[in-house]
Amino acid sequence: MKDIKNLDLNLLKLLKAVVETKNTHTAASQLGISQTSVSRGLAKLREVFGDQLFIRKAHGVEPSELAEKLAEAADSMYSPIEKVVESYQNFDPLEFEGDVTIAMQIYFIETYGVGIFEVLREALPKARFHFIYWQDDSLGEVLKGNIDYLIQFDAYPLPQEIYQHHLHRIKLSLIARENHPTLSTTSDWEAIHELPVVRIVFDGINTKRAPIEDLYRAKGYQANISMTTHSVKVLLNKIANSDAILFGSSYMLELQDGLASYPLPAIPKEMQQANICGGYLQTKRGYPLNQLLHQAMQTYFDSVRQPE
Repeated sequence: MKDIKNLDLNLLKLLKAVVETKNTHTAASQLGISQTSVSRGLAKLREVFGDQLFIRKAHGVEPSELAEKLAEAADSMYSPIEKVVESYQNFDPLEFEGDVTIAMQIYFIETYGVGIFEVLREALPKARFHFIYWQDDSLGEVLKGNIDYLIQFDAYPLPQEIYQHHLHRIKLSLIARENHPTLSTTSDWEAIHELPVVRIVFDGINTKRAPIEDLYRAKGYQANISMTTHSVKVLLNKIANSDAILFGSSYMLELQDGLASYPLPAIPKEMQQANICGGYLQTKRGYPLNQLLHQAMQTYFDSVRQPE
C-alpha cells in the first residue's frame, strides 16, 4: 500500500459513490463526471490500496470489504468538515444555545463584568455564559480551545497562537479615602513614600512583586505594602477605612463610596496608564462566534467612559 498522505480526497468521494451504486456508469452520473474519469480514478485507487477494491460483475461491480471500510472512513472524514461549514453558514446568534467561556483577571470581572454580560446577553440571548477569572492554567486552556475569549492587560505575554486586539486604555491615579490627610495637599514622593500601600494581585503579571515596588526602590524608598489581595472589595474596604493608598484607576470610585482620585507622583509616562486587550486563538479568527465576541467586546469598551 502506497503512502496515502497525498491522496486526492476526491478519489474517496468517487470510491464512496461506486460502493453505494455498485455501478461505475451510475456513479459517474451521480458525480457529474465522465465514465473515463471514473475509470482513471479507480485505477489511481488501486495503485494506492491494491487491486482487490472491486470485483467486476455482469451488470456492475461488487465492492470488497476494504472498499466498504474505506467508504465508511470517508463518511467519518467528511462529516466534521461538513459540520464546520454548516456552523459557518447557519450560525444565528439569536438562536445559539452553546457555551461561551470568557477568562479575565478578577479585577475586570468586578469592574466591567456586569456591562460585558449585558452586551453579550443581548447579542447571544440563549447562550450559556461562563465568566472565569484568570489562573495559572488559563493560557493552556485557551490554547486547547476550552476558552473562547480572554481579556488581559497588554503587559501579559501572549504567544503568537493568540490573536489579540486593543480594547481600552485606563488612566492611572492614586486612589485613597476622601479628604486624605496627605493627598489632599500633595502627591509628591517626599510626602507620600511612607504611606501604606495596598495592591491587587494580577496572576501572571505581579504575583510576587508589583512594578510599583521597583519604582519605590528607584526613588530610594521602600514601599510599605500593607495589603496584597485578589479581591477588589477587600482592597477598597481597606482604603476607605485607613490612610492606605492604591496606584490604580478612578474606576474604583464606582465600586466603593468614600473614595477619591488624586494625582500621581512623578513616575515614568509608561506607568501612567494601562492597556486592556482581548484575544482568542488565531485558528478561530474566522469563526462566527469568535468574531461576534470580538465585536461585542469592542462595542462595550468603546462605550465605557472612565470616571474623572
